[in-house]
Amino acid sequence: MADFTLQKQDDGVAIITWDCPNKSMNVASFEAFRELEACIDQVISDDEIKGAVITSGKKDFAGGMDLNVLATMREQGGDNPAENLFNGIMDMHRFLRKIERAGMDPKTNKGGKPIAAALPGTAMGIGLEIPLATHRIFAANNPKAKIGLPEILVGLFPGAGGTTRVVRKVGAMAAAPILLEGKAMDPKKMKMAKIIDEMVDDPVTAAREWVLNATDADIVKPWDAKGYKMPGGAPYHPAGFMTFVGASAMVSGNTQGVYPAAKAMLSAIYEGALVPFDTALKIEARWFTKVLMDPVSSNMIRSLFINKQALEKGANRPDVADETVKKVGVLGAGMMGAGIALVSAKAGMQVVLLDQNMDAAERGKAYSESFMDKGIKRGKATADKKEALLAQITPTTDVADLAGCDLIIEAVFEDPAVKAEMTQKVEAVIPADCIFASNTSTLPISELAKASKRPEQFIGIHFFSPVEKMMLVEIIKGKETGDRAVAKALDYVRQIRKTPIVVNDARFFYANRCIIPYINEGIRMIGEGVNPALIENAARQLGFPVGPLQLVDETSIELGVKIAKATKAAMGDAYPDDAVDDVVFAMADLGRMGRKASAGFYDYDDKGKRTGLWSGLSDEFPQSDVQPAFIDVQHRLMFSQTLEAVRALEEGVLEDIREGDVGAILGWGFAPWSGGPFSWLDMLGAPYAAERCDQLEAAFGERFKCPELLREMAAKGQSFYLRFAEKTAA
Repeated sequence: MADFTLQKQDDGVAIITWDCPNKSMNVASFEAFRELEACIDQVISDDEIKGAVITSGKKDFAGGMDLNVLATMREQGGDNPAENLFNGIMDMHRFLRKIERAGMDPKTNKGGKPIAAALPGTAMGIGLEIPLATHRIFAANNPKAKIGLPEILVGLFPGAGGTTRVVRKVGAMAAAPILLEGKAMDPKKMKMAKIIDEMVDDPVTAAREWVLNATDADIVKPWDAKGYKMPGGAPYHPAGFMTFVGASAMVSGNTQGVYPAAKAMLSAIYEGALVPFDTALKIEARWFTKVLMDPVSSNMIRSLFINKQALEKGANRPDVADETVKKVGVLGAGMMGAGIALVSAKAGMQVVLLDQNMDAAERGKAYSESFMDKGIKRGKATADKKEALLAQITPTTDVADLAGCDLIIEAVFEDPAVKAEMTQKVEAVIPADCIFASNTSTLPISELAKASKRPEQFIGIHFFSPVEKMMLVEIIKGKETGDRAVAKALDYVRQIRKTPIVVNDARFFYANRCIIPYINEGIRMIGEGVNPALIENAARQLGFPVGPLQLVDETSIELGVKIAKATKAAMGDAYPDDAVDDVVFAMADLGRMGRKASAGFYDYDDKGKRTGLWSGLSDEFPQSDVQPAFIDVQHRLMFSQTLEAVRALEEGVLEDIREGDVGAILGWGFAPWSGGPFSWLDMLGAPYAAERCDQLEAAFGERFKCPELLREMAAKGQSFYLRFAEKTAA
C-alpha cells in the first residue's frame, strides 16, 4: 500500500491523503516523497484538476521524518557521504519547490495551481515543512495538536526548507523560538505566530473552498514576488543586524559551543537572508549536510531517538505475557512516594498510598492535587480531570488496603531494617503473584530481597527526583529476580510514559555509580586548590546542565556525608575517596549542607535562589597559584564518569550499551551532544581514549586506570557500537 494516494473530486479538487500503512502516525521517507511527487505531477499536468489539498488519513498529520533514514544516509554515500547527503537534501528542496511553484510561469508567476495543506492534528518536523511549501495552511481547531519544528532537540535543524521558509515568512526574531528552541505549539498559538494561515473546524472543507477560489496572486509566495522584504529586516538592515547580533549571543550562551546544529542553523539563516530564495535553499542544504556529517548529530539521533525509542518499546523485555499494571500500592508518602503516586494515577492506575500516619498519607495525595491545580492555571488540565485523578488515589495507614494490588513500590526510609519490616508486613496481605519493587537508590536489591518470601518477584524500580519531571527509570534485577518481575516493571514504566533501563544488582547500580565520581571529582579539585568557577564552567561547556558543585548542593551535602560513611563502612581499606571526604565533611561541619540549608558551595538569598559561588570557599580551601589546563579539568570530569560506565559493562551490571548511553543522558544530563559515554568514547576512538587514561592515571591517580575492555578495544581498533553491534541491532 502507498503512503500517499490521490482522489479527484467532482469539483476538480484533488485530495492527496497521507496515510502510512500499519503505523499510528505518519512519518516521512524518501519512498513516500517519491509517491507524493507523483501525485503533485498529476495535479500539475492534469487539466481536469484545478488544485489540490494535502491532508492525512489519520487523526494527526505527521510526526516528522523517519530518523532511521537520516541515520543511514551517510553510510549509504560510500566514499562520498557528504555528496550523497547534499544531493539527497537538494532533491527534497527541488520537490518541495515544485509544490510551491505549482506549475506557474517563472517570469509572470501566473498559471499555477493552488495547493493547500489541511492539518487535522499534530504536524511536526517534515510534517510542517511540507505544509510550509504549500500555498495556504489550514489547521483544525484542535487544542491537543502540536505543531512545530523540533529538530534542534535531536542535534539537527529543519533542513527541508523549513528553516528558510519560516524565517522568510515571519522574520528572524519571530522564528527564533520555533527554530532555535524547537518549541511546539497548539494551532491557536501557531496562527498567532503566523506560521499557519487558518484555524477552522473542518480544515479539508475550508481548504477545498479556498483552492476553488484562489487567484494567481494568492499562490505566489511573498519571497517569489517582486519587491519582497524580510519581516523585521535583513542582516544589512539596522533592525535586522541587531536581531542577528542578539541571536548569535543567545546561541553561544545556550549551547556553550558544544551543539553544532544551532550555530549551523543560525549561519544558514544569516547567509540565506543575503541571497535569493533558491540560493538560500542551497546554503541551507550545505549547512544541513555539515551537521549530518558531524558525529554529534548522528550520536544524538542514535541515542535520543533510535535507542530511546527501542528501549521504550521493550527492546530488552523478557518474552513474557502482558503485565499491564492495574492497581499499584505505594509505600511511603514522602516526596518520592507522592511523585510515584501522581505518575501512576496519571497513567490510569488505581493507587493505594500508604504511610505510618494519615496526615502524611493525605499530604502525599495533596501533592497530586497541587500538581493538577498548577496544570489548571496553565490551561493544561481541567477541574474534572483533577477530580478524576484524585479519585484514583486512596491514602491509608492500613496495610490491608493493599489487597488486590498487582504491583507494590516501596519508597520508605533508606534503612535495610525498615524496608525488611515493611516487606514482610505487606507480603502477608498482597496476592501471591504481586510483584514487589523497591525504589532504593543505593541499597543492593539482592540484600533487600532476603526479607521476601518470593525473591523471584522482588525487583528494584529506581526513580529520579522529581518523579513527574525526570524521564529515566532504572530497573534493577537482583540475583533471584525472575523474568515476570522484569516484564512487570518494564510494562509499568511504559504505562507511565518514561524510559526504562534494566541493570543487574551492584552497589549504586548504574546511574549513581557514574554520577558520584563526577561529583567527587569536582569536590576533589576544590581540595586541590582548583578555582571553583573553572570547575563549574568546564562542566557547563561540556554540555552538563549543572556543574558538580551545584549538583551536590542540589542533592544535599548532608546526603553526601551519609553516602560516604556508608560506602566507607562497606569498602573498608579499599575506600578511595578520603580526599573528597576532607572537603565534604569540612563543609558539613561549617553547616553548609547545600541548597536546603541555603548554604553550600553556593550562596543563596532568602528565597533559595543561587547568588553565586560561596565567597568563603577560597578561604577554607585556598586556590593554587597555578591553575590546571581547561581540557584537563574537562577530561577529569568526563573520564571519571565514562570509565565507570565501561566498568559497569565489564562487570555485567550493564548489559546493553544503548541503556548506558540513554540512561546517562536522561538520568543525570551526561553531555547530550555526545550521545552518552559509549558514544563519546567512540567519538574519541578507543586508542586515544586508552592513551588519555594512562596520562590521567599518571597525573591524578588510579581511578583513571584504563579498563581492560577499553584497552583490548584500543589494541584491536574497535568501537563500542561496532563491537556490540549484534546486541544493538537486535
